[in-house]
Amino acid sequence: MTSKGSRTNAVHGGTKRSQWGELSEAIFLTQGFAYDSAEQAEARFLKSGPDEFIYARYGNPTVAMFEERIALLEGAEDAFAAASGMAAVNGALTSCLKAGDRVVAAKALFGSCLYILESILPRFGVEVVFIDGADLSAWEEALKPGAQAVFFESMSNPTLEIVDIEGVSKLAHAAGAIVIVDNVFSTPVYSNAIAQGADVVVYSATKHIDGQGRALGGVILGTREFIRGTVEPYMKHTGGSMSPFTAWIMLKGIETIDLRVRAQTASAKAIAEAVSGHAKVSKVSYPGLESHAQFALAQRQLGAGGTMVAFEIAGGKEAAFRFCNALEIILISNNLGDAKTIATHPATTTHQRLSPEQRADLGISDGLIRLSVGIEDTDDLVADLLQALDAV
Repeated sequence: MTSKGSRTNAVHGGTKRSQWGELSEAIFLTQGFAYDSAEQAEARFLKSGPDEFIYARYGNPTVAMFEERIALLEGAEDAFAAASGMAAVNGALTSCLKAGDRVVAAKALFGSCLYILESILPRFGVEVVFIDGADLSAWEEALKPGAQAVFFESMSNPTLEIVDIEGVSKLAHAAGAIVIVDNVFSTPVYSNAIAQGADVVVYSATKHIDGQGRALGGVILGTREFIRGTVEPYMKHTGGSMSPFTAWIMLKGIETIDLRVRAQTASAKAIAEAVSGHAKVSKVSYPGLESHAQFALAQRQLGAGGTMVAFEIAGGKEAAFRFCNALEIILISNNLGDAKTIATHPATTTHQRLSPEQRADLGISDGLIRLSVGIEDTDDLVADLLQALDAV
């Protein structure tokens, strides 16, 4: 069979139809499955085939369709769908680590990811070392004693720092570590993480995959051996699996992800250009602008700037709040990757549990705004941002 394009895979990949020939994927809203005989039940528990199911926590036909489709988009051998993005991050890390292991991680991470690495893993005897993820020499130095895993966001939340996947992967593999990448900001549309050396890719499917603010979900992608031999036993016994209804929502989201994300990216670049140099904006960070310190890496690794824009409003928290409160179309929320454009003040929301010193070290100032660009008309979004800036 000839290979298919990404949009074709996004619409048709992994689809399995029942005897009714339904056009839209069926929702198998069942927690269990009946067997023709006791012997069949015994055989299935010993070894289940690809279309044989036992219990929804172990697998489900609708969930399996989602796993196959997202694996096709990512270029992975297999995938395991999780209840949320954080269930996926926790599952990817915890399933492959034990007491005495060592992890090297980028320090620029989402707050909940930091909590797992700072608080949970050390509690069970895992050593975690944090470094500047953008500095390859820091990775090289930290990996000299060896490590079992490295973890980083390919584009950091919320400052949009890019980590060199290929460069870090070479260093990590030489040190005997597997490479686990949180790829949410990069999206499955622009991702080449596995081709660039990552062993495991994690997404919050809540974001661009659903992309319409309807459901929580996550997914872990990697080799079939890792997914079925390491991740699946941990996830199915600890209860982090995705529900069939959520999987159906994610399947519907994937159908339009390419169209949505490319439109969002075009708007994000226009917005970044519009606010750059504004008197009320002291700094703009967008990987699609040549002014971004890692513009060349972003172009090589992703080929685009993505759907997120970060900018600092002069005047700190008071000015940032005045800006947010003046927005008319753009919503204030802590989500991202949605069809609706969302403004977030990370210092008081997603990263508020960090100390002021930690936030300063990560570049999260009191004036920083994280903008997740939606699919509204670009001119309307730009006009809304400019009038809100005038209110500062």
